[in-house]
Amino acid sequence: MENPDVRPEDESAEPANLRFLRRLVTVLTATMIGGLLLIIVLIVTRFNDRSPQLPTEITLPGGAEAISFTQGPDWFAVVTDANEILIFDRVTGQLRQRISIK
Repeated sequence: MENPDVRPEDESAEPANLRFLRRLVTVLTATMIGGLLLIIVLIVTRFNDRSPQLPTEITLPGGAEAISFTQGPDWFAVVTDANEILIFDRVTGQLRQRISIK
C-alpha cells in the first residue's frame, strides 16, 4: 500500500509560472500596503500642516453676540446678532469697519 502523503519528487516541484504568479502577488500586496500607508501619512501631514491662526480673544462692542466668523489674509470679520458685520485688523485687533445689514 502506498502512503498518500509521500509524493514523488517531480510532482512536488512548483511550475515556473505558478512561482512567478506567487511572487507577483506578494510584490503587488506589499506595494498596495506601502501606498495605503503613504496616503495616510500624506493626509495626516496635510491636515496638521496649516491650521488657521485664530485670534485668542475678540471683544465685541455693545455686548453683541457672535453668530459667525470669517477671515482674510490681514483681517477677520464677525457677524453679530444685531445684524452687523464687524471687520477687525488681524495684527492690532482694532475694529476697521462696521457694516449694517438691512
